[in-house]
Amino acid sequence: MTTRLEAGQAAPAFTLPDQDGKHVSLSDFSGKNVIIYFYPAAMTPGCTTQACDFRDSLASLQAAGYVVLGISKDTPAKLKKFEEKEGLTFPLLSDPDLTVHNAYAAFGEKSMYGKTVQGVIRSTFVVAPDGTLSHALYNVKATGHVASLRGKLGL
Repeated sequence: MTTRLEAGQAAPAFTLPDQDGKHVSLSDFSGKNVIIYFYPAAMTPGCTTQACDFRDSLASLQAAGYVVLGISKDTPAKLKKFEEKEGLTFPLLSDPDLTVHNAYAAFGEKSMYGKTVQGVIRSTFVVAPDGTLSHALYNVKATGHVASLRGKLGL
């Protein structure tokens, strides 16, 4: 089991393709506040709710100086369909081999329908402008998460 990250630690670096096949690196946003959220699968009910909540809050998050990045194991082609279907306006990154999921401890044992299974752990991280984590939130709920996060960020 991968050790969970905590606030104050350096955010693991990454480069992943987005929904358009363009490579996006965490370092592209150096000096900015970055919200990274990991979700199990595009176009599923909970993940759609969460993505649409980020979409609907994006203008105010950007006005407060935040960038939003979503990461899943979906292919760029599936992410493109998700973007188009839901009108998403932020990068959706593809991590099919789970390298970045594992670096952030966002894949592992979780409880689902009363059983312990291996899978994506719905998680959100906030990277401060200096590259350290200001927040590391695991096992978040899809519904209401963005509002809760905004409260934690004082927005």
